[in-house]
Amino acid sequence: MRIVLVFLAMFSIAAAASVLPQEGKVSYYDDSLNGRTTASGAKYDKNAMTAAHRTLAFGTRVKVTNLDNGKSVLVTINDRGPHIKGRVIDVSGAAAKRLGLEDAGVARARVEAAP
Repeated sequence: MRIVLVFLAMFSIAAAASVLPQEGKVSYYDDSLNGRTTASGAKYDKNAMTAAHRTLAFGTRVKVTNLDNGKSVLVTINDRGPHIKGRVIDVSGAAAKRLGLEDAGVARARVEAAP
């Protein structure tokens, strides 16, 4: 079991390295989705530091930087999306607040492997 976990962690890091860094738009989940099941099977928690990405493995940690104001946050991928062209990541409500997205709703962003 331990070998499988190590392999999965290495695969997740390699997969992240192949698509990151990325630049595009960041947006965030509407509060009405709080408590719904994500693609990973976890319940969406608007207060958790989580995000949706189209291809990164669930459990991958990434740094998201709002290029409009320079604010950054670390999030864990636990869902699939965003489903709107040009957007590269959807973040939770808590992450959006730290990124300063409450008013604009969408911003230019860079997504990179977490340090």
